[in-house]
Amino acid sequence: MVSWLLRVEHVLTRLALTIAIVMLIISVSLSFYQVLTRFIFNAPSTWSETLSRASMIWCVFMAAAATFRGGFMMAVEVIYKLVPKRTLLALEWLIGLCCLLVLAVLVYYGIQMTQRVSRQTLSALEVSMAWAYAAIPVGSAFAMLAVLARLLAQSCGLEALGPMHDEAIEQDAIQQNLGSTQREPRP
Repeated sequence: MVSWLLRVEHVLTRLALTIAIVMLIISVSLSFYQVLTRFIFNAPSTWSETLSRASMIWCVFMAAAATFRGGFMMAVEVIYKLVPKRTLLALEWLIGLCCLLVLAVLVYYGIQMTQRVSRQTLSALEVSMAWAYAAIPVGSAFAMLAVLARLLAQSCGLEALGPMHDEAIEQDAIQQNLGSTQREPRP
């Protein structure tokens, strides 16, 4: 059951990340198009800025699922170093429950906002504003699934506890690499 849930979550998180990447490409391309039309051709596009903004909103909310799942959200690493190893799982659950609470609020109010703006249209597009606002509850729901999967995997011992990387260890490795490259003789 756990492995099935984690496989489904993996597919959905990959889908969310793919959507985020596509939306980022669209947003950057439309922003470039907007600059070209405004400053090169002196005929600004009326629709590209609005669509670029909407695609960036979708990008951010869909990428949140992969960010939560990978444990890449901001972590205060000193807390993980101060807390005894046996209580790390409880700390992860506390953090996860706080994230789930915030994401549940985003889903709830995101649905309400999406319904509230459904009769309004995005400027210059004649498309319902609900399409842009729908990113909030959809992305938050994907992120909730990712948080639950991370907690489940950590509770079953399938993933390590704590942040996925340690900046102090990374800095030490960089310093060691710099030191070793400076000592190597040049040919």
